[in-house]
Amino acid sequence: MTLRELVDAYMAAYAGRDRTRATHLARWCAALGDRPFASLTDDELFHALEQIRAEPARVYMGLDADGRRIERAKGTRSAATVNRYHAALAAVFTWAGKRRLAPRGWENPARRLERAPERNAVVRFLSQEELTRLLEAARSSSWPRLYVLVLMALTTGARKSELLELTWGDVDLERAIAHVRETKNGHPRALPLTPAVLEELRRFALNRAEACVFPSRSHLTKPRAFDSSWRAALKVARIKKFRFHDLRHSCASFLAQNGASLLEIADVMGHRQLAMVKRYAHLTTDTKAKLVNRILGDIQ
Repeated sequence: MTLRELVDAYMAAYAGRDRTRATHLARWCAALGDRPFASLTDDELFHALEQIRAEPARVYMGLDADGRRIERAKGTRSAATVNRYHAALAAVFTWAGKRRLAPRGWENPARRLERAPERNAVVRFLSQEELTRLLEAARSSSWPRLYVLVLMALTTGARKSELLELTWGDVDLERAIAHVRETKNGHPRALPLTPAVLEELRRFALNRAEACVFPSRSHLTKPRAFDSSWRAALKVARIKKFRFHDLRHSCASFLAQNGASLLEIADVMGHRQLAMVKRYAHLTTDTKAKLVNRILGDIQ
């Protein structure tokens, strides 16, 4: 079985939510697709990955009139992106082993490749002044639901895709919970809803389970494309270099600064590994010091 045939079989069975998986694997097929996958060596994978690393990053700009993707080059690929290419191929090989598609005694060559070191030390989150300005700008947006969308992102730590895919059937206003049926890591997740979020959601609630909470202009069952409203709110709030995903970072950062442990932050954010929230560890230092001094400070 060639690598391309293996990838086709894998993608036919793939039930994950990583929308970039097919793109990453297509690049591997372009490099090594005609080779029998069981004969590939870690040296070959290494050199192919080095080529991927050297290629310019491409930013998705939309679709043309014929429905084809429009992309533009933007610098070189980051270490995190290179690691996603590596992880995608490693997942295919792991799947092949579990499905008994590989010969007996075969070892996954992707496991012998080192991950590129990622330097994600800088985490962008809102200051208190920026938070106030952003919420005011979102509340006055021409799209009435931008405020509650931003508020939910800040108070639940949910990803943009998780929020946009919520339907009214997923929202329990009585119990103050929204159910994310499948997260990025493939597990369901419950989002606690604050009183302010509940108040806003009740303004738009529909007795139609399949309707999106944040619907498009023309289809109640399709999510809204709100980039223009979001950019306008950032401009009004005078906030620069801030992505919608940074609301998720802001949620975690606010939790860390107000006494939440890394385990609690991971639980709220839906992370399965504590390593994912260690970037917020430095924000808990002052809180830990106050806790130790309050409880143990009198010991002499």
